[in-house]
Amino acid sequence: MSLVYHKTVLPNGVRVVTGPMSGVHSATLIFYYDIGSRSEPGPIAVSAHYLEHMLFKGTERRPDPMELAAEIEGVGGMLNAATGREGTNYWCKTPSTHFALAFDVLADMLRNSTIDRGELDKERTVIIEEIRSIQDSPEELVHEVIDEVVWGEQPVGRSIAGSEETVSKVDRDGMVDFWKRNYGPDRLVIAAGGDIEHEQVVALAEQHFGDMRAPERPDEWTRAVSEQDAPRVRLLTRETEQAHLCLAMPALPYTTERRYVQGTIEAILSSGMSSRLFQEIREKRGLAYSVYGYFRPYADVGQGVIYAGADLGRVDETISAAIEELRKLRDDVVPEDELRRTKELRKGRLLIGLEDSRSVAAWIGSQEATYGEIKTPEEVIAKIEAVTATDVQELARELFRSEAMSLALVGPYDDPAAFERLLRI
Repeated sequence: MSLVYHKTVLPNGVRVVTGPMSGVHSATLIFYYDIGSRSEPGPIAVSAHYLEHMLFKGTERRPDPMELAAEIEGVGGMLNAATGREGTNYWCKTPSTHFALAFDVLADMLRNSTIDRGELDKERTVIIEEIRSIQDSPEELVHEVIDEVVWGEQPVGRSIAGSEETVSKVDRDGMVDFWKRNYGPDRLVIAAGGDIEHEQVVALAEQHFGDMRAPERPDEWTRAVSEQDAPRVRLLTRETEQAHLCLAMPALPYTTERRYVQGTIEAILSSGMSSRLFQEIREKRGLAYSVYGYFRPYADVGQGVIYAGADLGRVDETISAAIEELRKLRDDVVPEDELRRTKELRKGRLLIGLEDSRSVAAWIGSQEATYGEIKTPEEVIAKIEAVTATDVQELARELFRSEAMSLALVGPYDDPAAFERLLRI
């Protein structure tokens, strides 16, 4: 697949990237802001996520929150957003004939939201219920806990949704200050994909954002430190029907070219029903219905995680089986046929994933926001092809070490020492 993209930088620093597509009738617009939860000052932690919610709660022109959704859904479109640790994005997908409307609605939200005090208090209750729903869901909660185990009190390990305490402390003045301080033009990437023309998107960007000026004192994240020298275990003792566990270790950031090797390790372990974790832990041993792994890279650090939901009486065996799969990658060279299958899987899913306007907008926008440059699918495929079995084993040896392992476990257990012994590779 050949992807043609275009890029224009407005005089104030706003970056506009587009991926025009033929044969489609939709258009997707995504606004990426280089601000997430790990940049929040401690006293106002949770501002990034809370603000994302509040920008849907009415503007000067559209004071009723219902209007924002109704205008987009009234033409068959979709509108949503997401907050991460290093970025926040707002997106809208519509028929391409209504692209200008999508741009107007999103721009209105991002620049003219009223942050009404009454809506702020109502949304506070909604976010607290969101937090409580995670607390009530062991399979979700364990992923939050493992971040805390690996990173401690560092912002990179802090819950994006916050806590009931931090949410309760947010006030309108602090939120507006956070918004104005961090949603500047130099932190904004506007990405569009689908049945659009680059010149059209640039013109709309100039119309809606060309007058923005860079704010003073934007918040910045601080570098994370990984100083682990012994296995760590955190137990959440609960009377559950199933044990939920996350096994984790520090990993590479996305700023290294070795991220393609790390991506290959992730695919070997967890991409599809033919992956090692699925085959060994679910199919061969029947230890878990749900088992998967992922790497979560950041600008300066990364984290690898294996999740499993296991029978209460077989949790030790499940942990040992997962550790054994990491040991195999560390000690044994990946067979050439398996490496070839993994590369073909990664390439195939990459190409399949670029078949609609939203995926194209996300491809170019996330790369520009993350790396400051955009690689074509062909360039990424070449990087995937260049990964060798030696590369995989060398990185596995670097990452999979006993002293770097951490475990979060939700279930009826109360003795961490019993599980620490299992974290030896």
